[in-house]
Amino acid sequence: MAGAIGAAVQLMRPKNLILAGATVPLGAFFALQDTNASFPLLTVLLHTLAVMFFMGAGNAMNDIKDAEIDLKAHPQRPIPSGAISVDDARRFTSLLWILSVAAHVGGLLSFSGLNPETVVPTVVIYVIAALLMVTYDHGPATKNKGLMGNVVISILVGAVILYGGAGVGHISTPLLWWIFGVVFTTNLAREMVKDCMDMEADADVRETLPMTYGKEKVRMAAYILIMGSLVCLYMPFWLGPFAFGQLVLQTPAILMLITLNGPLYKGEDELVAGRIRAAMLLGLIGFVVALLV
Repeated sequence: MAGAIGAAVQLMRPKNLILAGATVPLGAFFALQDTNASFPLLTVLLHTLAVMFFMGAGNAMNDIKDAEIDLKAHPQRPIPSGAISVDDARRFTSLLWILSVAAHVGGLLSFSGLNPETVVPTVVIYVIAALLMVTYDHGPATKNKGLMGNVVISILVGAVILYGGAGVGHISTPLLWWIFGVVFTTNLAREMVKDCMDMEADADVRETLPMTYGKEKVRMAAYILIMGSLVCLYMPFWLGPFAFGQLVLQTPAILMLITLNGPLYKGEDELVAGRIRAAMLLGLIGFVVALLV
């Protein structure tokens, strides 16, 4: 019994869930920065659970879809290792979707009593994210379509910030959208670099950008995206709500990103992917500290 539960938890990929779960309250925090509203703890908690169950379901669906491929590529994962059957994984995935929808609806009711100004953007984000998640593995199977799959994943990652802000009724907060821009562009660069790293392993499974254009061009495009992310990061310190001098709080993230040209040139894809993720975390921390000081 304990082994089956552990395998089910592994299907959700808990490390990714922790990051996604932490991003929802950050989105709410950023959205409320120019208001006098109190922080709605219950609402944010329910929306955080909705996102965590949502991401867990998506990760489980991916493992179910890739069960045969993972027999060779990732035999240690729960399904190919035999720790959980495909049928049990499907049932667990259905449970996660039900829990996610329930938490989503509960979050809406707890905050606004179904006020359209909150419900419409929050539901729209959730529905679009669900469609993108399902079609990533099924239907068009966008994960096998190179740049399209990279864009889908990056939208899903960035949408968590927007979902957190929409859930507290302030989706239009400019800071929220600049941060979405930072997250989207850096994650898109990271996905492209990861495709360079996995090109040989993906040869018989997916058609990725490096297969079409070569690793060097894709790495160059990834660095251009990283520079674009720095523009998005800079804007809240130029246009507000932050003072320009507070940009110093983003120095660790900025330095980590602008110094990636060397590792990219050398083809150190795994190192670059790890540093981009670290820079994203440092950037979010920098925004939080800027709001608090």
